Amino acid sequence: MLRQRVQLGLVHIAVAITLVPINSTLNRVMIKELALSATLVAVLASLPYLFSPLQMAIGSFADRHPLFGWRRTPYIALGLLLCVAGVVLSPLAAYQMAENFWSGLFLGILVFGAWGMGFNFSTVSYLSLASELSGEKGRSRTISVMWFMMISGIIVTAITLSRLLSTYTPAAVETAFLVIGGVALVLGMLGLAGLEPRDTGKRAPNSQRQSWLDFGRAVAANPQARLFFVYLILLLGAILGQDILLEPFAGETFHLPVNETTRITSIWGVCVLISLLLAGLLEGRLSKRQVAVVGSVGAVGAFLLIALSGFLVNTPVFYSGVVLLGLATGIATVSNLSLMLDMTTAGSVGLFIGAWGMADALARGLGAIMSGVVRDTIASFSNNPSEGYIVVFLLQAGMLVISLWILRDLDISAFQSVEQASPALPLVERIALSNDG
Repeated sequence: MLRQRVQLGLVHIAVAITLVPINSTLNRVMIKELALSATLVAVLASLPYLFSPLQMAIGSFADRHPLFGWRRTPYIALGLLLCVAGVVLSPLAAYQMAENFWSGLFLGILVFGAWGMGFNFSTVSYLSLASELSGEKGRSRTISVMWFMMISGIIVTAITLSRLLSTYTPAAVETAFLVIGGVALVLGMLGLAGLEPRDTGKRAPNSQRQSWLDFGRAVAANPQARLFFVYLILLLGAILGQDILLEPFAGETFHLPVNETTRITSIWGVCVLISLLLAGLLEGRLSKRQVAVVGSVGAVGAFLLIALSGFLVNTPVFYSGVVLLGLATGIATVSNLSLMLDMTTAGSVGLFIGAWGMADALARGLGAIMSGVVRDTIASFSNNPSEGYIVVFLLQAGMLVISLWILRDLDISAFQSVEQASPALPLVERIALSNDG
């Protein structure tokens, strides 16, 4: 199983590192060097998350339509190819937008759309394969290996990009993105080689197809589930919504070159890895809720430091905020993943994990778009781009404060008591009960 876990980790790395050039380099180039709208950049970079509801349809289709005896491998390979094509062609679309906006925008929608669709095709497929290969008892260890490898891959990718872009030119950006795309393709294919056993027998009966609307209506029947859903939207929207703006902020406020702003991602990643270990130690001494509070409070402090660095135009204060944000992100990730697992019941694990996945996707997409819109709006009134960023970071700190307030009212035992009142009901029956209520 160790070999399979490492191979799954390679596939996870391959898909994840295609996000790094776009979210840590191209976003900054498009906003600062090319003077494109932050809102437009946020929408394009958020397409993987905006398309995420399609994962249910993709997963269901793969369940029912294996290709050449494999249910997951062909869809992972297709998704990886789309991701690689998207990341390699994305600089061309960006520079075309700067020269001829409308033709560039059309190309950008195609390229970023392919990247977003590829992300969803591959992600739902390799996570399904990881679940199937690991079994119930081995899933936690498999996810831990995949997560650790992914963060390590992101760090190495960010460092590599920084070195490839020591001197910024459009040609250097295109070459760097081509290198990352090639590495992603090689790693992904190595990971897929011999990973999934070929299915020569009869498949299990397909479960009933369910829509996101069905998930939403069923989860809405539990007050604590509704509360946790809102909590996740606010928490993740704040912590992850900054991703699209952090590097452009550093470029426009502190005039850092492209290679230095790209390095911010590697600093953040190292801090996340450190805090993942720290969070494990804290969970032995504090409750999951208390660890979640530590992570959120740390993130509030990080956003305040980053906003303060903009007021003071102080680079050391900015990097202090980045370090604290990385540490807080790791702690919040571990504690809130644990809370997610607690906010399920034996008969409805898939239902609630699906709902929390939906909250994660909505938070990432809406958080990034909100950040871009607020930044553009404030900057247009003040004629000072830095003020737009500062308002966004303060707003995200405020969202975290509200999420902390909601966390006080979360009661896992109350959630479970509602679920145990109607254990293991099929989704259709749960919806019917919620409608009757």
